Amino acid sequence: MENTLVDKTFRDGNGKIVLAQMPNLPLIVWIVASLLSLIFTSGKTNTVLDLLANGSLFTWAWLELFQGVNYFRRALGLAVLIGIIASKIM
Repeated sequence: MENTLVDKTFRDGNGKIVLAQMPNLPLIVWIVASLLSLIFTSGKTNTVLDLLANGSLFTWAWLELFQGVNYFRRALGLAVLIGIIASKIM
């Protein structure tokens, strides 16, 4: 099989097209912490949940950027990482 840019972008090492995967631990923690921060909207609990959510999403993005199975997943990690940083700057 020829290794084209489309193959490198969307296929994993086994030749399967991968756009989405089952959530890993950092993504699950981000989802749970984000949902809980909607319930606890003020105080120290909200601050801790916000920190936990941002830290776990940053970890997920970092892992995708450097260990993603294809270029699409790595680009997704980079986009989320840039989004996190931009949202904190503004």
